[in-house]
Order: sequence, then structure tokens, then C-alpha cells
Amino acid sequence: MTDVLLEINNLKTHFYTETGQVTAVNGVSFAVKKGEIVGVVGESGCGKSVMSQTILRLFEEGTVEYDGEINFKGNNLLTLNKKQMNKVRGNEISMIFQDPLSTLNPVHTIGRQIAESIILHQKKSKKEAEAEVIELLKLVGIPSPESRAKEYPHNLSGGMRQRAMIAVALACHPQLLIADEPTTALDVTIQAQILDLMKKLNQELNMGIIFITHDLGVVAELCSRVVVMYLGEIVEEASVEELFSNPLHPYTQGLIKSIPQLDGDRTALLHTIEGTVPPLTRVPHGCRFASRCPFADEQCTASSPPVFENTASQKVKCWHFEKILAEQRGA
Repeated sequence: MTDVLLEINNLKTHFYTETGQVTAVNGVSFAVKKGEIVGVVGESGCGKSVMSQTILRLFEEGTVEYDGEINFKGNNLLTLNKKQMNKVRGNEISMIFQDPLSTLNPVHTIGRQIAESIILHQKKSKKEAEAEVIELLKLVGIPSPESRAKEYPHNLSGGMRQRAMIAVALACHPQLLIADEPTTALDVTIQAQILDLMKKLNQELNMGIIFITHDLGVVAELCSRVVVMYLGEIVEEASVEELFSNPLHPYTQGLIKSIPQLDGDRTALLHTIEGTVPPLTRVPHGCRFASRCPFADEQCTASSPPVFENTASQKVKCWHFEKILAEQRGA
């Protein structure tokens, strides 16, 4: 029996805009196993959030077109009708967003918002749902849950709101949780608490997690496998150990070099990746990273590289990965 929970194959997300069709996610493929935490990293504009929202089909119909497969428990989510998708969304697959204050309903109490999912999907009575709300608030570490359940989002601190948002996402005991930069707006102390909570829930509930972030330090602490995205494509996929010890894509190398170090010359400037992510209306013809890459040559600008397999657990989309690998071994 397979332990693969979610399998994405050649996923593409096209948006209709005033200037024509743009493809925000282009040929993405990866899988998530039960109980696994997969990190998705990249700069802003690389397609991380669009990819995650595509899994739950959160975009307004008529403005977007999908291609490929999102297989969850034997069903391709892209082929489900609206009613079938509503049974999956928030029930079997849940999502935590970056800003809980803009996601939580300001006119309803925290308790009511958590209970709503339980009543809708689990078909429990209001009394049963209220009792479960208290247990969920305890689970996510909110003190005095009975009184907190009666409060509104604006009455809570940022960390408390994020915990409440996690409780909403866990209300129906989902098998897969998508966390879209859930700690970005929090201070480092609260961030550490939320990350500890995510690890605890993953272990206790055996829940698959897709953790989207731009912070590689968080990835190193939390995830077992990493997907690196650039301009809508996956450029590298590897275990955490391989990614940090042996990054094979120039973009991945640039991201890792950009991490501030405690040792070394503190007067030196931090490493930066030259240039910016191109807009979707001007996607390069060949390798999408070529204009910012120190290894780029005519082959890179002429054609997009395929996905090469370095090991069973490390894949890279780069024409020159063998040259990079040789340099690392010789270093």
C-alpha cells in the first residue's frame, strides 16, 4: 500500500489577463507522503502561493485554467465538480494563510469560526462542535480556551491569531495541511513556538504538510524534503541534507549563500542574487534563470533544460549541474 498522499503531475496554472494569458505555474511535479513535511522555497513571484492555492482550486472560475493532475487519495482534484471539491476543501485538505487577521472573519468569534467547519463537514451538533473547539484550542496551545473561544480576532495577539487559524485548519482533522508562510509576520519568539507546534502536530496526527516559505533556516529546522521554485517551475528537489550540503542549481546556491552567517567577516556585505524575477508577461525562452545565472551560456538561452536526476532523491533542472557537481567535489 502506497504512502503517497498527494501527487502532482505536470501542473500548469494559466490566468486570463487584459494583456493575454499568463502561466504562473508551469509543469510542476512532486509528491507528499503521509506524515512528511515538504518545504517549498523561492523568492516572491516564483509561484509558490499560486501553486498551493491551485491544489485547493481557490481561484475564481472563469479567470483561470488548469492542466495536469493533482491526485489525492486516487482522485484528480482538477476533475472534481464544485460540490465534490467543497467536500475536500477544508475537510481533507486545509490551508493556513500568511495573515490571519485578513483571513479570519472579524465579525465572528474565534470559537464560531472553528465550529463552523466541524458542523459543516463533520455533521456534528452545535454542542458537540463547541466541545471540540475547546479541545482544538488546547491542542494549539491557547490558554484559557473557554474564554478565548468567545473573543474576536482583533482581541488576540498575532501569535494567538495564528494559533487560532491553525485550529480552524485542523478542525476536521485533515490528512494534508498547506501552510503558506504562516510565520512571516511574527517575531522570532512566536515564530519558534509556531514551528514547534507544527512539528508536534505533524508527529501526533501523522499529517502531511506542505510548508511554503522564503526562509531556508525554517526549512532546515522543520522539513525533510525541499522543492525550490523559480518563475513557476521547480528547479531543484532534494532532501534537506542534500540541498544544504550539495545544492546543484545556481539559484539554490544563491539562496543558501544569502543566509546570514554568525561566523566569518561581519563587515562583508551579504551575498545577493543579481537581478530580479522577470514578470510572467516576459518569461525567457530558454532557462528561466539564465539572465541571473553565472553559468549561463548559449545553450541556456536557447532551450529550457529537462529535469536531471542526480540521486534517487535529488533532481535538478539545469544544463550545467554536472559542472557544478564537479566543482563542489573538487572544492
